Amino acid sequence: MLTERDQDALTVAQAQVNRLVLGKAHEVRLAFVALLSDGHLLIEDLPGLGKTTLAHALAATLGLGFQRVQFTSDLLPTDIVGVSIFDAQARRFEFHPGPVFANVLLADEINRAPPRTQSALLEAMAEHQVTVDGTTHRLPEPFFVIATQNPVDLSGTYPLPDSQLDRFLLRLTLGYPHEDAERALLAGQDRRELIAQAMPALGTDDVQRLRRAVAGIHAGEPLVSYVQALLGRSRHAPGVRVGLSPRAGIALLRASRAYAMLQGRDHVLPDDVQALFAPVAAHRLVPESDAGDGGALADAILRAVPVD
Repeated sequence: MLTERDQDALTVAQAQVNRLVLGKAHEVRLAFVALLSDGHLLIEDLPGLGKTTLAHALAATLGLGFQRVQFTSDLLPTDIVGVSIFDAQARRFEFHPGPVFANVLLADEINRAPPRTQSALLEAMAEHQVTVDGTTHRLPEPFFVIATQNPVDLSGTYPLPDSQLDRFLLRLTLGYPHEDAERALLAGQDRRELIAQAMPALGTDDVQRLRRAVAGIHAGEPLVSYVQALLGRSRHAPGVRVGLSPRAGIALLRASRAYAMLQGRDHVLPDDVQALFAPVAAHRLVPESDAGDGGALADAILRAVPVD
């Protein structure tokens, strides 16, 4: 269970991000869930809706080192992980770290890079390390990837394979702001200036401590059975070609623990699982060709499994 100090700091941190990313309280909470669950976040939406602002705001509020990489068709793996360069004076190769050596990495328009470059992130996301010329280099902790995709302009893109989609704990969309939030954005101060003025509400040690606290949130046997029932239903649901794996179930439970902690509870409720099922499951479900998207399938699975 969180201490009162940690709970207050989390509340302050969420409030600050919500002041920087207006009208998206639920999406901001999901971003905190992904970070505190030691996962990664995929945001699919149109340009100009706040994807980059959310990443910047999170890093600034949590006092985390931030790097942004614009993925393009000519981006190389070494542009992300780094490269070994021969030092003639020292007569040895020296490793020069790439932008992946940050606490928060924004992989902007990740599907515009070819598969070889996309795969350079796989080891980093799964193992929190990169291997260059046979030498393994640990990444800073915490390490958190936020990747973005434009779901409309797909010309010249390389869709993420299922193996890489599975590395993202959550997928979400931001959508257009509601009228009041949009008015405040149009009439208010530039978001970049506000982020530059933001004071960290937490630090790297605090984030690591909060991640450990997430693991201590209780998920009872009936709740685990409910998650297992959702997994089983996904493998036999109409319109689903490939259902959810056990790793997806582990991800759902981990995210639900973080969601419960953000609500100030030391135990997970079925409501937490239901709130997170679509963001966790939709991008992992492989639909039949005529079955619609993963989000609709996830909603149908959720409705088909009762809570005992």
